[in-house]
Amino acid sequence: MRPLILLDVDGPLSPWAAPRHAKPAGYVEHQLKVSRWGRRKLKMWLNPGHGPALLALAGSADAELVWATTWEHQANTLMGPAIGLPRLRVVEFPGEPAEWKFPAVARFAAGRPLAWFDDDFDTFPQARRGFVARRGDLSTELIAVNPRTGLTTEHFDALESWLRGLKTDRPDVGSPES
Repeated sequence: MRPLILLDVDGPLSPWAAPRHAKPAGYVEHQLKVSRWGRRKLKMWLNPGHGPALLALAGSADAELVWATTWEHQANTLMGPAIGLPRLRVVEFPGEPAEWKFPAVARFAAGRPLAWFDDDFDTFPQARRGFVARRGDLSTELIAVNPRTGLTTEHFDALESWLRGLKTDRPDVGSPES
């Protein structure tokens, strides 16, 4: 099965906790129209280089990029175009999950290796440990992102290293014959 690369928006792609006077390098301010906000617009920093970099890494290992954000389908219309991502599948989070995103991601990613960028893995540490334990031998890379910086070179390096490890474990991943 194709590996998954899961993307959260707030924190990894939009460094919401960065000081307002110190926009991280490479980020561009966007004013996004959010339907439920009426005329008010959401100011969000996004890095247009992230989309092509994520697409290249996913392509190198025939991995599938998927939104794993509480923005759900709005990520395809608001954030994806701003960073050059095509429409992606979405992990849906119905209601307020008692254990955050872990149950929905577990259902969505059943049987598939995954790397996941998020800034909130420590919100529910017991649920995180249970999630990883239940995945057993499936390769699972939780890449914690500081919401003050968003994705950095180190995060992309971690993803690339994980993808290389998958190729070692699964010679068919990324090969021309697959």
